[in-house]
Amino acid sequence: MTTLDLIAWLMLITAGFSYINHRFLKFPTSIGLMAIALVFSMVLIALGELKWIPGLEDSARELLHSINFNKLVLHGILGALLFAGSLHINLEDLAKQKWIITLLASVGVVLSTTIVAGMMYFVLGWLGIGIPFIHCLLFGALISPTDPIAVLAILKNVGAPKELETKIAGESLFNDGVAVVIFIVLLDIASGQHEPSALGITVLFFKEAVGGALFGLAAGYGAYRLLRTVDNYQVEVLITLALVFASYAAAEAIHVSAPIAAVAAGLLIGNHGRTLAMSQKTIEHVDMFWELIDEILNGILFVLLGFEILIVTFEISNFTAGLIAIPVVLAARFIGVSVPIWLRKFKREFSPNAIKVLTWGGLRGGISVALALSLPPSPERELILMMTYVVVVFSILVQGLTIGKLVQRGLKN
Repeated sequence: MTTLDLIAWLMLITAGFSYINHRFLKFPTSIGLMAIALVFSMVLIALGELKWIPGLEDSARELLHSINFNKLVLHGILGALLFAGSLHINLEDLAKQKWIITLLASVGVVLSTTIVAGMMYFVLGWLGIGIPFIHCLLFGALISPTDPIAVLAILKNVGAPKELETKIAGESLFNDGVAVVIFIVLLDIASGQHEPSALGITVLFFKEAVGGALFGLAAGYGAYRLLRTVDNYQVEVLITLALVFASYAAAEAIHVSAPIAAVAAGLLIGNHGRTLAMSQKTIEHVDMFWELIDEILNGILFVLLGFEILIVTFEISNFTAGLIAIPVVLAARFIGVSVPIWLRKFKREFSPNAIKVLTWGGLRGGISVALALSLPPSPERELILMMTYVVVVFSILVQGLTIGKLVQRGLKN
């Protein structure tokens, strides 16, 4: 199958599922697309087992195997998604929440990683499928980043406070980058590329995280200077597009965090670039362009998430571990949210439902699955992939479809 054929099929399927969701289901777009893709995949599996349409399931699997989900997400569309998300974050709003967002994206992610790892290490041992602790840490790291796409759309519909939206969006933008850095560090240790010393881990983390932020700001500033010298929205849109993909590729080449670089560049262009280097006409076109890019890429991503069940190796023990991982991940998220809020409660007040909303609204998405797929082939990989997929499906379908009611209940109280 050629690249053009692959793109054509993905766009056709995504558009078709989007129409079905909008016309009949009325779910938030991302959730609806994944739900339809998941049901469609299960129908394909059933037809394959019944042998009613021979070869259909195999053809679908062949299509999926031709797509490297890990490369598509982590080394392809992630930069565009993070840039598009950060482009609309107001720095003044972010500055008001800077400490709680920093704590959630750092202390919260570390706590979540270690708690999930510790609890799953004992759970898996109890199930008789114990794995090395370093692999439990890898699972903890990859399942900690949250995906705000579906949640933010729901929060806007129910009229949630702007402060809450900023917390969720800001935390997610930064915890994606932090979690990916932690995962990379742990994977290097697991593969024997680095000795697990405190100094070595600190240096590697500092290089990835801080280096990524500085590189993103530098690249964003270069694009900002170019934007100031022209007043043509076609050219300026192209400059932002080049900034995203060129800076992301360059960040990966020099081994700094490309996701954090994308966020830093997006914040700079979305604030200083918007106010000091763009006309109103350009702002409108840039916003519309990146909103469409965001919608299209997220649509494709969530459709592929639903289809991934076709290539996940199903074993009852691994599936059981995935079901147990759901409350474990939620408990870790609760602690990872509660501790930062407790540390800040002496400085400012939080709404009584902040912990509940941030915990239940911490959906997992494509980044978690992509990181799991990036693990080298091993029995541990299949177990981690199954646990990840079960947690992601639950969080998107169950948490995603109920978070609105939780927020509405909180607003009434």
